Amino acid sequence: MNNNVYLKLENVKKSLANFELDNVSFSLPKGYIMGLIGSNGAGKTTTIKLILNMLDIENGNIEVLGKDYKENEKEIKQNIGVVFDSNFFVDTWTIKETEQALSVFYHEWNNEKFRLILKRFGLPLSKKINELSRGMQMKLMLACAFSHNAKLLILDEPTSGLDPATRNEFLEILQEFIQDGEKSVLFSTHITTDLERITDYITYLENGRVIYSGDMDGLMQKYYLIKGEPAKLTNELKKDILGIRSTTIGFEGLVETKLAHKYKGYILDGNKQDTLELCRKYSAIIGKQVYVIKNNKRELVKCIDINENGNLIIKENNGEIKEILSGEVSIRGVKGYV
Repeated sequence: MNNNVYLKLENVKKSLANFELDNVSFSLPKGYIMGLIGSNGAGKTTTIKLILNMLDIENGNIEVLGKDYKENEKEIKQNIGVVFDSNFFVDTWTIKETEQALSVFYHEWNNEKFRLILKRFGLPLSKKINELSRGMQMKLMLACAFSHNAKLLILDEPTSGLDPATRNEFLEILQEFIQDGEKSVLFSTHITTDLERITDYITYLENGRVIYSGDMDGLMQKYYLIKGEPAKLTNELKKDILGIRSTTIGFEGLVETKLAHKYKGYILDGNKQDTLELCRKYSAIIGKQVYVIKNNKRELVKCIDINENGNLIIKENNGEIKEILSGEVSIRGVKGYV
């Protein structure tokens, strides 16, 4: 048992009609926020339902708060809070009636804390659930999670449909939640600005498989966010793009950094433009001989690739493969820097 890992999935598999979650593995440490991303149908909601034991896994293991999720289900559910993308309260109940119904299920329910959170969120006890906006319903679900001292929050598309101001407030609340270093959050989303603002880790699902799981910096190095008008979604781009989300007004998705130079007419993630320029500059020399400067001397080597950071991968005369992190490169009389 690892008390510093709040969520761990190992080779989890689940088959449904026309869909398969295949060997999904990732872990979320204590004190951090993880974004679970992917296109519609990628497996995000299925993964969350498996974590909550709402579906049975076929193979693999799931641990929540360091314990087997099935053998310790009652204990685990005392310590987690769940927010779905739709309201799960009784519409005709007031907030006070909702509090009375929920409080009996949790050993650590704190009525005083619940009332303080309601006051902060501007939620009157007399309001009925069906009188609340979507944003207010999300806040009520969070208030319930906070009031029984949940250590892990699991949220399925919580910001979908919220206006920008409410979404920003919601994200700030999640950041406050983990500030003591003793709590964690897993939330699925397709809104990329959410990821940039608050996530420490990313798990990226595509067609039921994990494409990437790691820290945000690693994802930013490996992929570019690419956007464009519908007419620019070519067959070539469809082969290269991952996690595509398409509407009548445009599309967005991810492409590997080393492929981004092919799509200079598109809107690309602005955080790595220097890397992109290098990819464009040096894409034409893959497979060609180039001069590199070593110990103030020129050496002729072969460029074999450009990696996700925009650095050249070269093959020296002795057959050794190296990455050029810095130094002058001369390409048939054209000079540049890597």
